[in-house]
Amino acid sequence: MENMKENPARLDAAKQLFNFMGVELETFYLTIGRYDGVVISEAPDDETATKLSVAVGSLGAVRTETLRAFTEEGYRQLDSELP
Repeated sequence: MENMKENPARLDAAKQLFNFMGVELETFYLTIGRYDGVVISEAPDDETATKLSVAVGSLGAVRTETLRAFTEEGYRQLDSELP
C-alpha cells in the first residue's frame, strides 16, 4: 500500500515486458479481494507464459498465479479426443 502511487508506472513496465516477450496483454483489471489485479493475456505457448511469470515474479513485490484457459472450441476438441 505504501508504494501504491508507483503502480501505474509498474503496469507500464509490465506491458513493455509482455510486448518484449511476444505476449499480448489483452486486459488489465484492478480487483478487490484476494487478488489486487488480474491480467488477461495471450502467449504463443505455455513455455513463454511460464518465462513471463518468472520474469514478472523476479521483479519483486509481485506474486503470480497462472491459469490456463481453453476456449469453447478448444474444450470441445479436448472432449472429442477422450476415450
